[in-house]
Amino acid sequence: MSEEVRVEQHEGWRKLVLNRPDKLNAANEAMLQALLAALDEAEADRACRALLLTGEGRGFCAGQELGPAVMPGQSDLGAVAELHHRFVRRLRAVPMPIVAAVNGVAAGAGASYALACDIVLAARSAKFLQAFVKIGLVPDSGASFFLPRLIGDARARALAMLGETVDAERAEAWGMIWKAVDDAALLPEAEELTANLATQPTDALAAMKRMFAASATNTLDAQLDLEQELQAAAGRSADYAEGVRAFMEKRAPVFGGRG
Repeated sequence: MSEEVRVEQHEGWRKLVLNRPDKLNAANEAMLQALLAALDEAEADRACRALLLTGEGRGFCAGQELGPAVMPGQSDLGAVAELHHRFVRRLRAVPMPIVAAVNGVAAGAGASYALACDIVLAARSAKFLQAFVKIGLVPDSGASFFLPRLIGDARARALAMLGETVDAERAEAWGMIWKAVDDAALLPEAEELTANLATQPTDALAAMKRMFAASATNTLDAQLDLEQELQAAAGRSADYAEGVRAFMEKRAPVFGGRG
């Protein structure tokens, strides 16, 4: 694995750490390729049932690194965005829950990486920023998709056009993230949450990811059909049988995970 990303393996789950602290974990091609490889490896490992994404040091991710690869007149920013978009698509598609622990600034594409995860915790000192307008660019990496759905069109437009920061407590109040926590509690709480998710019915959680992704564009009828299809599949699973047995026997279920 590239030194740009550190992968820590735990029982049932993995932590992916953006590891460019001197750059506030700004993304470059090496980091994105390493992240894509880490997601592929996690998906291939049947024992891995949840992921935690966080950043080393003072920042979660400051977005795309400004350097030769993105200088005006020297690069195709559409091609640069394509690599970011591959990563965002993989975050949404990996068949297991992904927790984001936002430990500082999450700017530009970095904010989108967090919002693409399933459950987002942020330190109270964390800041979310749509920084694109400050250098004459437009939101990418899914920002124009996630923000209107999470916080509404009016707030999304203002954040994109004004480039104002949103602190963690406001992000929680607006519904942009799941929870703001004290800085010292961020990683312990995020790790506990990820470890707990790794004991849950992983295939059912993966199906939930499919459901919520589809609901953005489905009609009600189409969404009800998808729910029926996925519920029928869940009803045939060993985890459903175990869940019912545990309920009847008044004990905690022991889910097998990925089928």
